Amino acid sequence: MMVSECIKDINVKMPEDVYDNRKDVPTFNAYLTIIVKDSNGKVIQVHRQRSHSPTANFIGLLLPQIYFIITNNSYTLTNTLGGTCSYKPSFTNATNNIAYPNSGGGNYPTYLVGIQVGSGQQSNPYNAFTLAAPIANGTGAGQLIYGYPSVPGGVAVSGNSVSFYITQAFNNQSGNTINITEVGVIVQVQLVNQPASSSTNCGQLLVWYDVLSSSISVSNGGSVTIYYTFTVNP
Repeated sequence: MMVSECIKDINVKMPEDVYDNRKDVPTFNAYLTIIVKDSNGKVIQVHRQRSHSPTANFIGLLLPQIYFIITNNSYTLTNTLGGTCSYKPSFTNATNNIAYPNSGGGNYPTYLVGIQVGSGQQSNPYNAFTLAAPIANGTGAGQLIYGYPSVPGGVAVSGNSVSFYITQAFNNQSGNTINITEVGVIVQVQLVNQPASSSTNCGQLLVWYDVLSSSISVSNGGSVTIYYTFTVNP
């Protein structure tokens, strides 16, 4: 018997609070906004779409420590070069926890690398550990000049919503138009152990990935600014 059929046979009145009461707004939203300018600095396009593609790396880093303690499992993180590291945090300071910021002992710190753009696409964002066709940083053919990522010092509160965003600008000095079809967020992760000499540098991890609903064209001399906005509602 199907579960749905079983449910239909239950003779219990449904409580009022389970019906639509106009409070069914999702508790978490992510948006991708892209502003394109021509060589004169004029805005020629504003692209906005819902972002919905956290990667396997993001899910692993989001798991609570109690999961690892109860299951005694580790989680494999895959960096943008295809290398892997085993992630298994605990409540003690003797196993690989993520320290942020981490600037001691000559270790690599954990930080936001930035937004990366590409000219390819992938059908399964969850399994993505790198962009399909990353656009390199530079002024050569097919390249964009990457600006520094920016994150506000605090969150923005508007009514019942709280949000923060990541933004980064890109300039085209390649000599030709460049098309952007994919976007991702990359972080550098360092796992800290005791002693510090046994710490693990996981490298750069793709934690969020989106294929654009329509291609973005950046003409020579033009620029594009990308915003990732994450919003939480009560």
